[in-house]
Amino acid sequence: MATVFLNDTFLPAEQAKVSVYDRGFLFGDGVYEVIPVYGRQPFRLQAHLSRLQNSLDGIHLNNPFDKARWTQLITQLIEQNESDNQAVYLQVTRGVAPREHVFPEGVKPTVFMMSNPLNSVPESYKEQGIKAITVDDIRWQRCDIKAIALLPNTMLRQQAHEQGAGEAILIRDGVMTEGSASNSYAVFDGVIYTAAKDNTVLPGITRDFVLELAAKANIPYKEESVTAARLSQADEIWISSSTRELLPVTTLDDKPVGLGIPGPIWQQLDELYQRDKLEANK
Repeated sequence: MATVFLNDTFLPAEQAKVSVYDRGFLFGDGVYEVIPVYGRQPFRLQAHLSRLQNSLDGIHLNNPFDKARWTQLITQLIEQNESDNQAVYLQVTRGVAPREHVFPEGVKPTVFMMSNPLNSVPESYKEQGIKAITVDDIRWQRCDIKAIALLPNTMLRQQAHEQGAGEAILIRDGVMTEGSASNSYAVFDGVIYTAAKDNTVLPGITRDFVLELAAKANIPYKEESVTAARLSQADEIWISSSTRELLPVTTLDDKPVGLGIPGPIWQQLDELYQRDKLEANK
């Protein structure tokens, strides 16, 4: 039986209850993080907690805990669940209040955490790559906030799923932003391109790790936009996320990417990723 954390208490998941008046339920008024855990060690925990703080600041919600308390609670949650490799999900909402658009005062935030087993992606995804489609980025203007209101993302991911694709790569104003649940990359002539950090993309913790690995391997990268037209000519395309790590896209809009197989730069970085991820818990 899985153990979760809800409002200062660890308890069995089946016993966790949230009020129907919680603003997370009524408005999607909250933020979240997903932290991969390898060998019972959270991956880049402090970076995730810093991003959580940025998201809370973005919606003008006070952080219920400092980093030391978050670290303690996350460690306890990991210890109370079985898998060595886990995905810790934490969510902070503005709390329980009468339904009113204006932020309530004096309300205690709702804090929820759960852990699920972190399963490796199928080997076929790495051997053959995945299929992706390009779609219009219909999301709001503050994608740098990791908000729980994910309906646009789920609609876009569902659109990809219905077309037999593993991800939707989003296009806004004619350029690639990111995936529906990932950051995205394109490679041209040995140079990695990924969107710069601004309000149109989530500042991915995995993204930062990938770029750090590229720098260590002397692989050049640029944080700048790639047009949709140019994307179709990429030598390699990848996506990255906390739970899927770094995956190659070998088919885009039913056309092969490069040679239609995982490319050499992705192979090099994935090897470094697997080697270094256990040492990257900073």
